[in-house]
Amino acid sequence: MAFGTDDPNTDTLTIASRSYQSRLLVGTGKYASLEETGEAIRASGAEIVTVAIRRTNIGQSPDEPNLLDVVPPDRYTILPNTAGCYTADDAVRTCQLARELLDGHNLVKLEVLGDQKTLFPDVPATLEAARTLIDDGFDVMVYTSDDPIVAKRLEEMGCVAVMPLAAPIGSGLGIQNRYNLLSIIENAEVPILVDAGVGTASDAAIAMELGCDGVLMNTAIAEARDPVMMARAMKLGIEAGRLAYRAGRMPRRRYASASSPLTDLVE
Repeated sequence: MAFGTDDPNTDTLTIASRSYQSRLLVGTGKYASLEETGEAIRASGAEIVTVAIRRTNIGQSPDEPNLLDVVPPDRYTILPNTAGCYTADDAVRTCQLARELLDGHNLVKLEVLGDQKTLFPDVPATLEAARTLIDDGFDVMVYTSDDPIVAKRLEEMGCVAVMPLAAPIGSGLGIQNRYNLLSIIENAEVPILVDAGVGTASDAAIAMELGCDGVLMNTAIAEARDPVMMARAMKLGIEAGRLAYRAGRMPRRRYASASSPLTDLVE
């Protein structure tokens, strides 16, 4: 057995044939300013940054502050998302707009929401939009429920990553159904990333210990009392959880197991 194999260069996250050192993906909404957004993202160590095309200026409005000034595409992979879309058609059009704005960029995060109260995904509409986008040449990372059957269907359809929720978007409740996530992970041949519901670093660590390939978050960082400090905490939580998963935890036991042997004691 080889020891000391925790070198991040040997344990990369690969999405759509591109590899990343960081397994933390972050959003850009809800910050107090663009400056704070940039500082928090840098502290997180994230390499993939998701952007809500319907809510964020990345060039659509030349006279307004441009997010890309603090999140430059030559440093980060910009991941356009369809937040705020409630129909498959709206989601598809939003991705097509993003491709135009980002000079042919094909990697997108698809989400089609079912209602404004829960922000749960509309699964039939998500399946419809995913099929249309894949047929149009997009690499689709897809937000979905924690239903293992739906997750597998999206993978088989051709999505490059499946992103089940841990809890409702922006709730901070942490992982509510570990068993569904485990079922999704165990049957997947594409990256599985928790998307939505993380509240603090321990939630992120648990997701990684379960075997998730990464975690996407926004509110947990942006709404922290100190977003930059929380971004650093999330970075460390992701790294610790991934190392613990790779190391393999000890078995759970009902009774005590002495750390020191009970035989051959010195009289």
